[in-house]
Amino acid sequence: MLRRTKIVATIGPATEDPKVIDKLIEAGVDVVRLNFSHDRHEVHVRRAETVRERAKAHEREIGVIVDLQGPKIRIGKFKNGPIKLAEGETFVLDVDHPLDAGTQERVGVTYKPLPQDVERGVTLLLDDGRIVLWVDKVDGSAVTCRVVVGGELSNSKGINRQGGGLTAKALTDKDRADILVAAQMKADYVAISFPRSADDVNEARQLLRAAGGHGGIIAKIERAEAVQNIEAIIDASDAIMIARGDLAVEMGDAAVPPIQKRLIRMARERNKASITATQMMESMIESAIPTRAEVSDVANAVIDGTDAVMLSAETASGKHPAAAVMAMDRVCRVAEQEPEVTTSAHRMRAMFHRVDEAIAMATMYTANHLAVKAIAALTESGSTVLWMSRISSGVPIYALTSHVETRRKVSLYRGVYPVVFEVSTSDHATVNKEAIDELRRRGTVRDGDLVIITKGDLTGVLGGTNAMKIAMVGNLPEFT
Repeated sequence: MLRRTKIVATIGPATEDPKVIDKLIEAGVDVVRLNFSHDRHEVHVRRAETVRERAKAHEREIGVIVDLQGPKIRIGKFKNGPIKLAEGETFVLDVDHPLDAGTQERVGVTYKPLPQDVERGVTLLLDDGRIVLWVDKVDGSAVTCRVVVGGELSNSKGINRQGGGLTAKALTDKDRADILVAAQMKADYVAISFPRSADDVNEARQLLRAAGGHGGIIAKIERAEAVQNIEAIIDASDAIMIARGDLAVEMGDAAVPPIQKRLIRMARERNKASITATQMMESMIESAIPTRAEVSDVANAVIDGTDAVMLSAETASGKHPAAAVMAMDRVCRVAEQEPEVTTSAHRMRAMFHRVDEAIAMATMYTANHLAVKAIAALTESGSTVLWMSRISSGVPIYALTSHVETRRKVSLYRGVYPVVFEVSTSDHATVNKEAIDELRRRGTVRDGDLVIITKGDLTGVLGGTNAMKIAMVGNLPEFT
């Protein structure tokens, strides 16, 4: 039984060796993430090349996501090592204080507009919310705070404003340079950190296209403002990543689970992909098995309909990267057997505006109400299989295409499996037979199975899918 939910694994020092990447691919990785917050450009380029080389050796298509760092709002460094803040103490964040000369009373800040973005009564969260500060007053470059929740504070920890409101732009100068590299390495997706609006997404897409890049844009939802503008952001994106770490800091941890469910649902309704990320199997950085809570977390994301679940440090720097992928694979497969995961009322009352979209919806309705073994979708851009994948189903969708960029792009879509397929003729009967033969060669279908074939009258035409054919394997005499 094929796993429908895709697994994204972050490549880092623990997984850059070709032999380890082989193990990840064998364990079931579908997409890799390169975190541009760390390492040099040449390191990421080498890792992407290694992934693609090893994927080819395994006859697989593995998508590559370049994850941009985005604005990092951090404190500076302490000249005498970490400090300890106690409840009720006064502590000053000073944007003019030297970044390498922090003391028990004051520390520098990398984000110069901080005094303009806060006022008395604002709550600031440091180190992923472990330190809580209440802003008492703002005087020039200095933000004087009272410690509400104390603890140890060390160098370069992040700053969030509870409820959002920091005006840092999503794309930094570093991100702009990184987008050029992403285009050069032919990244399949570029993920934007901390977008606040659709304008941030559109700007990233324009920069990527201007650099010659073809990849899709993923909006990482991790700001309160992003949640407030979520409909426009989803519409502007190709996919969203529910980045639960910073989102929990800004919105409160208890708010994240219902937001996650809502975002997954909204992405599906708008025909966009979704990735659920952050601490999904965090304990496996050290442990060889996940906790029961982590198993439930992954399973619930699958049942909610996420396209992909993501591993971060678990595979980038963890001790058991392949085991983490195998654990995710196991959990996804069991969760996908739940009836609510294989049935759908998606867009049953909606009107369609494109012929190829209508064909995709008709295909999935038929597949879910007929004993269909597989769907063979001949596609140029991948749009048809994206629409199909929005429908909950147990029927595998094979994206047959000659375009390597399309095959890698659809590797993120739930229930879609990329297949190399060259159309050798304009004769429809021959093309149908060749598509069936390809699925038969893969052991996916056998004589007597029903298969749905979708394609267009003209091959090589974007948006040209206009036909759906139900065929029985082994019984294809003269059909068109």
